[in-house]
Amino acid sequence: MSFFPYSWVRPFLFSMDAEVAHEHTLALLAKTQNTLLQYLYVRKRVEDPITLAGLTFPNRVGLAAGLDKNAQCIDAFHALGFGFVEVGTVTPKGQPGNPKPRMFRLPQADALINRLGFNNEGLDAFLRNVQKVQFRQKDNGNSMLLGLNIGKNASTPIENAADDYLVCLEGVYPHADYITVNISSPNTKNLRELQSDEALDALISQLSAKRSELAQRHHKQVPVFIKIAPDLDESQLGVIAKTLQKHCLSDATPSWGVIATNTTLARDAVSTLAHGKETGGLSGRPVFEKSNHVIRQLRQAMGADFPIIGVGGILSGDDAAAKIKAGADLVQIYTGLIYKGPELVQESAMAIKRLG
Repeated sequence: MSFFPYSWVRPFLFSMDAEVAHEHTLALLAKTQNTLLQYLYVRKRVEDPITLAGLTFPNRVGLAAGLDKNAQCIDAFHALGFGFVEVGTVTPKGQPGNPKPRMFRLPQADALINRLGFNNEGLDAFLRNVQKVQFRQKDNGNSMLLGLNIGKNASTPIENAADDYLVCLEGVYPHADYITVNISSPNTKNLRELQSDEALDALISQLSAKRSELAQRHHKQVPVFIKIAPDLDESQLGVIAKTLQKHCLSDATPSWGVIATNTTLARDAVSTLAHGKETGGLSGRPVFEKSNHVIRQLRQAMGADFPIIGVGGILSGDDAAAKIKAGADLVQIYTGLIYKGPELVQESAMAIKRLG
C-alpha cells in the first residue's frame, strides 16, 4: 500500500519543465527501487491473468515504451502493479535525440507533445540495466512480463534500417518476454516509411528469419509486436493488415502482434492551446479515439485470435475498458500515468477485470 498520494507530488512536478520532471522522477525511482523507500509508492497488483501470444500476463495493464528508455526503473514499475512493462526504445548506438526543449505538457487536453527522437544510451547500456532487474525473483512464478522495444539510429539511412533492427533483435532476444519493433515514432526522420507495403514486407521477412535463428539458439520463441501509428487511413491499414496476414498468421500459437498506437501528428484538438503547434508526437486524451479506430479496423481484418495491445489516451478505468471493448487484448499507459499517477494502474486493471 502506497503512503504517498500522487496528488501531493503532481503540483511540484508540473512546476518544472516537463523533461526535467521526467528525468528527476526516473532518477528517484532508480535510487529507491528494491529499497525500503519503495514502500512510499508500492501498490498491490490486480490479479487478472490472460494468455496471449503464448505468454501469461498477470493482468492486462502495461507501461508503454518511451517512459523508461534506458531500462533503469523496471523494478520500480513492477512495484506499481503493472502486469507488464515495456522499456526502450533502444537503438544500437547511444544517441542524444533531438535538441531541447522537446517535451511539452498540454494540461487542458490531458496531453503531451514530445519530439525526443529515440534519445538513449545504446544497446550495451540498456542490456546491462535489464540484466540487473530483480522482479522475476519476487513474483513466485507469476511474474510481470517484460517487453523490450527496439528502433533504429537517426544516422542510419532508412534503406539500411533493417540492419539496426536485426542488431537490436539479437541483443535483446535472450532477455525479453516479448519484443516490440517501433516503426511509427514521428520523431526519427522517414521512420514511418517502414509501414508501407514493400518496406514492411521486407522488414518482417528479415525479422522472421533472424528470429527463427535466435529461437533455435536460445531454445525459446519470443513474440514480436509491430508498433504502428494512429495516422493511417483505411487503405494504409489494409496494406499493413495484408502484410501481417502474409507473415504472421501461420503459427499455431500467434507469435506476432501489433501495438496500436504510437503518438499522432494531428493537432485538431490542441492547435489553439499553448504549445499546441509544437512539432512532435501528440499523446494523451486527443489520441484516444484515433487509436480505438485503428484497433477496431485491425481486429476486424486480423480476426479474433491475433494479439493486439491498445495504447493511447487512457486516463481512467473506463478508458482502459473501452480499449478492450474496441478489440484490444491488453492495454498500455504512459501519458495517463503522468496526469493521473500510479492509481491509474489499479483503476484500469480493475475496470478491465470487471468486464469478465
